[in-house]
Amino acid sequence: MTNNDIVQKLWNLCDVLRDDGINYSDYVTELVLLLFIKMVHENTEAGTLKKHPLPQGCRWTDINEKSGINLLNDYKAILLALSTGKRTEIIKSENPSEPDKVEEVIVHQDPLISAIYADAQTRLREPRHLEQMIKTLDQIDWFNAQKDGLGDLYEGLLEKNASETKSGAGQYFTPRALINSMVRCIKPQIGEVIQDPAAGTAGFLVAADQYMREQTDDYMDLSAKDADFQKNEAFVGIELVPNTRRLALMNCLLHGMEGDDEGAVHLGNALGDAGKALQQADIILANPPFGTSKGGEASNTRDDLTYKTSNKQLAFLQHIYRNLKPGGRAAVVLPDNVLFENSDAGLSVRRDLMDKCNLHTILRLPTGIFYAQGVKTNVLFFTKGSATDKYQSENCTQNVWVYDLRTNMPSFGKRTPFGDSGLGFTAECFGKDPHLGAFEKVFGDKPDGTSNRVEGEYSFGAEEIAVDKDAAAENKNIDDKLLHSRWRCFSREWISESKGDSLDISWLKDKDSVDAADLPEPSVLAREAKEELTAALSELDELLAALGEAQ
Repeated sequence: MTNNDIVQKLWNLCDVLRDDGINYSDYVTELVLLLFIKMVHENTEAGTLKKHPLPQGCRWTDINEKSGINLLNDYKAILLALSTGKRTEIIKSENPSEPDKVEEVIVHQDPLISAIYADAQTRLREPRHLEQMIKTLDQIDWFNAQKDGLGDLYEGLLEKNASETKSGAGQYFTPRALINSMVRCIKPQIGEVIQDPAAGTAGFLVAADQYMREQTDDYMDLSAKDADFQKNEAFVGIELVPNTRRLALMNCLLHGMEGDDEGAVHLGNALGDAGKALQQADIILANPPFGTSKGGEASNTRDDLTYKTSNKQLAFLQHIYRNLKPGGRAAVVLPDNVLFENSDAGLSVRRDLMDKCNLHTILRLPTGIFYAQGVKTNVLFFTKGSATDKYQSENCTQNVWVYDLRTNMPSFGKRTPFGDSGLGFTAECFGKDPHLGAFEKVFGDKPDGTSNRVEGEYSFGAEEIAVDKDAAAENKNIDDKLLHSRWRCFSREWISESKGDSLDISWLKDKDSVDAADLPEPSVLAREAKEELTAALSELDELLAALGEAQ
């Protein structure tokens, strides 16, 4: 049984939850409260966890042999005990004339377990449904699941949840192929502090940890001091939504990342006091939430963010480049509007970024890889300071390299998964990823973007794509073949003079795009639309008449 088979088996338990009246958005939260207890049990049995993190009386063996209302009541009591660290017990009086005593008994004092199970409660009402879930979990081939790691299995469940658009969870999940590619480009190193101010389910932090484990024989090559740093200090995330943070903490713990007393992912707002309190980081990897701030300016609680804005991504971008150590590296997913927004804040933030950091690379991503179809996004790669002086704070960006992975690419989704070789391009062609491997090759080996780079990359049929010779030609006689490249370099001076400090730079024409100059006059378009609507109304009248006759 593969991990994918197990993920599907787990997901099928959502049918059981639905029968108990639990709605779609709560499926995973309800499932993982039980699943985590089971996974801890399996990890402990296999010796992966040297010490059982759950207290006596709150373990899998305390529920898997029970049934009926006693099972449901005991499970509710376990969730409460894990959340509070205490359990209510009735002490029977030996004297019949005296009442029994109710006492609170300390069950555990592990702040991480309390954080994972904070305010946890089950909405299950039928004991038989809980029994069915427990039996299903006991029937899974956990021996084979252990081979790939239970943490990876858990992530597979989160990814499955994100792919189900009805759950609304996709906003918390960045495609694994993209995360892994960003991590491979940034190349985190042992001893570096890695942050994600919009952690979601901790995908970036887990991927960075996995990358470093691969480089060090699962940390076995490290000294005890370095191994302890990786386990407890290297990774820090912030997540605003409590239930999402719960998923993140479980994800981290199953991957051996404990963090501090609050865990590897803290609960809070990175655009508020929680973000302001963060120490500077060596690396920041993030995909900030899309949209605008509700109820006012997103940065109005941060007096250290210079440019006030209701655009959350602009506020997050400010936080990120200001929170990097000198020489620190960042890779951040941002929508197109951040690149071209012409407001005072948008212009100021982009200029400030290019002044304080070396914005060396922009990856234009294809559409459809996030939960909101059609949203156009990019990855910005930058390093604090200039290429030659990490303490430089002005004019740090000299050239911006742009890779266009969007034009004439499919809109990805369930039928065309991002990272899958559905285009006929194999991983052997482009490295570890069929879609991002070509970009990684031209990005180069140096994580600060200072590798020797040469314009020209023609993957995915780029040479056959039409080009706009006036767009992004940098006012020079440019080779016609190079115009078809997906990989181009633009000077800071040209960005300022020709683009007005907009970073929305493109030169390839999408096959489905329509040139405004080729459109008919507005009056013609309006007349055509009216004719189509009139014809549609006429057809509806005929349908209603036919239905009336039928009755």
